[in-house]
Amino acid sequence: MKKFIILTFAILCTTLTLKSQTIKSPSEFLGYELGTRFTRHHQVVNYFNYVSDSSKSVDLKKYGETNENRPLLLSYISSEENIKNLEAIRLDNLKRTGIVEGTPSTSVPIIWLSYNVHGNEASSSEAAMLTLYKLITKKQEWLKTAVIIIDPCLNPDGRDRYVNWYNQYQNTPYNPNPVAYEHHEPWPGGRPNHYLFDLNRDWAWISQVESAQRLAQYNKWMPQIHVDFHEQGYESPYYFAPAAEPFHEVITDWQRDFQTEIGKNHAKYFDKEGWRYFSKERFDLLYPSYGDTYPTYMGAIGMTYEQAGHGMAGLGISLENGQELTLLDRLTHHTVTGLSTIEITIKNADKLIDEYEKFFKVQDTYKTKSYILKNNSKNIKSLLALLDAHEINYYAANNTTVKGFDYNSMESKSVKITEDDIVIPVNQPKGTMVKVLFEQNAALENPLTYDITAWSLPYAYGINCIASTTNPSSNTAYKLEDFTANTSDINAYAYITKWNEVADATFLAELLKNKFNVRFSEVDFEVAGNKYSKGSLIVMRGENTHLTDFDTTIVEIANKNNQLLNSASTGFVNSGSDFGSSNVALIKAKKVALIGGEGTSSLNFGEIWHFFETQLKYPVNVLNTAGLNRINLSDFDVLILPIDYRASKGQLAKITEYVTKGGTVISLGNAANNFADKEGFSLTSKSKEDKEEEKSPNLTPYNKREAEYIKEAITGSIFKSNVDESHPLAFGYTDTYFSLKLGAKNYNLLENGANIAYLPENTKPISGYAGEYALENVPNSLLFGIERKGRGKIVYMVDNPLFRSFWQNGKLFFANAVFLN
Repeated sequence: MKKFIILTFAILCTTLTLKSQTIKSPSEFLGYELGTRFTRHHQVVNYFNYVSDSSKSVDLKKYGETNENRPLLLSYISSEENIKNLEAIRLDNLKRTGIVEGTPSTSVPIIWLSYNVHGNEASSSEAAMLTLYKLITKKQEWLKTAVIIIDPCLNPDGRDRYVNWYNQYQNTPYNPNPVAYEHHEPWPGGRPNHYLFDLNRDWAWISQVESAQRLAQYNKWMPQIHVDFHEQGYESPYYFAPAAEPFHEVITDWQRDFQTEIGKNHAKYFDKEGWRYFSKERFDLLYPSYGDTYPTYMGAIGMTYEQAGHGMAGLGISLENGQELTLLDRLTHHTVTGLSTIEITIKNADKLIDEYEKFFKVQDTYKTKSYILKNNSKNIKSLLALLDAHEINYYAANNTTVKGFDYNSMESKSVKITEDDIVIPVNQPKGTMVKVLFEQNAALENPLTYDITAWSLPYAYGINCIASTTNPSSNTAYKLEDFTANTSDINAYAYITKWNEVADATFLAELLKNKFNVRFSEVDFEVAGNKYSKGSLIVMRGENTHLTDFDTTIVEIANKNNQLLNSASTGFVNSGSDFGSSNVALIKAKKVALIGGEGTSSLNFGEIWHFFETQLKYPVNVLNTAGLNRINLSDFDVLILPIDYRASKGQLAKITEYVTKGGTVISLGNAANNFADKEGFSLTSKSKEDKEEEKSPNLTPYNKREAEYIKEAITGSIFKSNVDESHPLAFGYTDTYFSLKLGAKNYNLLENGANIAYLPENTKPISGYAGEYALENVPNSLLFGIERKGRGKIVYMVDNPLFRSFWQNGKLFFANAVFLN
């Protein structure tokens, strides 16, 4: 019997060994050679599940789902012993950061590889499968000294949008001619996610479900290495680290130097094969919400790798040099850099971990020791929720006076703070990220960047901040006041609630969906001992007799939305206007239409769509540009024109008629060009005054033209604007607003219309870069304005108040445009 057990055990061990040695390659498992077709997301998932089931060196976990219910996965790859000890390795790594107390007993580097954040950069998920296979079949020695985490597809919805389209429309065999249809995706393309957001610009803002679920896992691991695999134009060589300037000043010398070492290791393999590549150009490390910068500010070596291809390359495309770039080429290059990254990391594991530990001790060297948020309640909940998601610590302040830089007044001064204010100390594990997100103006040696140059969260959320050289924290956890549930007041003449943040608009939206008659006051007023600001919502019992459960329903809706209701037993006010006054206007439920499709910015369309569905939770009708001429616009109260929308002559006539008959058009960004400088409209473009002298020839040297060009640009800079707070479009705001300006296009103030927000004389950016030539047109330019035409109006929103859903303080302007105008 004993011999039988031993024999059985031996057979079992042999079987398991053979099983691990005979794991199918991706080509064997899928039934076609990798690179000869695009693999749908569910097939990628199937392969990762298969390998996890077949190998004790792989542990696959589902960490979330997309909006379209596709799974999000992380594959943990290491030795069998490390996989068994995975939780201890994770906790030891967090001990090095100070997030978890204690002394680590293991020394295993964590390498995180992220694939396919842009859905139509589709070679990377193919490479993820091949990388996984090579690791467990040919690189087992590496697995003893590292934990590799693979996210095979960060954007499954976008990937399948691209792959399904390509598989449907490709020629058989594929056509490498760049003009063929299979190389030209239709709008909106596979790059963004379901709501058409660029997930590679959402790491810090986590506005999307994919980002939020991924960041929760990232916080648990805090890897030393993070690589984001991308694709760029199909004629470009491969790009890998080191990154281009500018580097943010917080990036350490070690982080810079080790990027170079990694790049040299890649070059060794690319040189051997004769593959073209470049580094140190184009892709910088500044904007904090990328897949390379965010990990860098969290202590990792964060890198972007860019393979030629993108959505145009398909299965193969002809290049200008006469060669052909195939999907197999693309996935092979990504596989090589992925494995090369792991190899060089393991060779330098001890040094890497030592320097990683040092990173979390640098916070004491920063001049600013804390950022103090003045708790004016507006948007504070949203900002604290963001800090919680990033696991950034904050505390209640002491009752004291501090010296610091005041973000609103833009001056250093003494400020009284109270225990109601919030202190975010820099000396904490994620203190470097705190500095990056909250600093008033990031140091910028080179304005030639890949993205915006300003993002300071206090401005983005409209919360005044004090950057202090002290840390006036009580070390008492800050806790928002608990919401007290409302109760019915059957004697109420009216229920009243505030209007100063998006949550108030969400509450209004649900009231309107439930057929409530709601009014808003156009003046400040006082009643029943309470003072209310302009914009406050008033729901009167006498106007809602059609609702059988008026009190019960409004209380339920208010409690669901954490909205405080005050009741008044009379409509006769102590000051301001009585509730029957014409200054207390009815808010009608609006039928809203949003134009989308070819010729519009898919990103801005997505921002608007996402805002309505996930924040306002109010219905929006999407109209396609292709069929706009067949639609009766008079069926809608509000028509929204996204950025880049250019109306045809017939469409402009149709929209003009719609406005004249009483419709409201909300125009975002350069959609205003449909009306600017056109007969019948008062909006005019702002340009440099023509100079009398003859223009000089361009004698700028070729190697300096880029630097000269940037003087004409504004690269995402923050400006302080003046606001007419008495106008309904500005209700909920004060007389100033900080706006993120994304380009150099400007418009003159309206001569026949309302200039609700504008950039005043002598204006300069308070954060970020604006070229000296571009600045000439900014003073006295329109930000938000309204032009009336016939019975309707056009709301011009020159700067995008919904940008990437992170510019929180602009969202109420947009809600005002929809509901209060």
